[in-house]
Amino acid sequence: MSTVLAYLGPEGTYSEQAARACGPQARRVPYGTIAAAVRAAEQGEADEAVVPIENSLEGAVTSTVDLLIHETALKIKREIVVPIRHCLVVPPGAGGAEFIASGAELAAGRAKPAADGAELTTEIEVVFSHPQAAAQCRGYLERRLPSARFSASLSTAAAVEDMLRSERPAVAVSSRRAAELFGGEVASAGIEDAPHNQTRFVVLATRDAPPTGRDKTSVCFDFAHDGPGILHNALGALASRKINMLKIESRPDKRSPGR
Repeated sequence: MSTVLAYLGPEGTYSEQAARACGPQARRVPYGTIAAAVRAAEQGEADEAVVPIENSLEGAVTSTVDLLIHETALKIKREIVVPIRHCLVVPPGAGGAEFIASGAELAAGRAKPAADGAELTTEIEVVFSHPQAAAQCRGYLERRLPSARFSASLSTAAAVEDMLRSERPAVAVSSRRAAELFGGEVASAGIEDAPHNQTRFVVLATRDAPPTGRDKTSVCFDFAHDGPGILHNALGALASRKINMLKIESRPDKRSPGR
């Protein structure tokens, strides 16, 4: 019986790309939100959920972190790192010739976009994308589409569909696969503001993977009372045992400000 993987859909999202890498032979089922994908794994609709947890440009995906802290008992079974290459996607026939320069080259001032791109962007009123993806291309969008209004989509793939349904001149920030799946045309590739853009995905399941000797452990902890040195004392327990900490993330406890 094949493994069923839940992921943030629809097809064409980077979450689907991570799910494909996780289980090439698995049955992949898209869900509308990260929370819905997690619930599917909790309730047995799926064996595992593949969800984003951190981006190299924008940091933690807080909705996933908060789900792990407050709402789910699922275990982090493994992780997958996916290179992220965002594209500026336009409706078919809108003049989507590829730009010569990537977003990183434009940001560094080392190159200029092709004339087709300059003509294309003058009439754009709306940019559709998932907020995380748009944030990763913030500099590019501010330079190329300074007057366009941002409109949040549920995913980068849904952004292409939103763009195609828009009554106002619009573009989407999405993946090349999403453009191909939903009928958009790539006007420019690699528009993220920094090279080596990557997103780390975690695979959540009711059971953890067996130890390998080269594992990562995620721990959530809180303090009963505030006081000098409480974080130092907690982390000192790791340092004294030669345990290397790769990342620390503070999140609100949702009970009172400042905790």
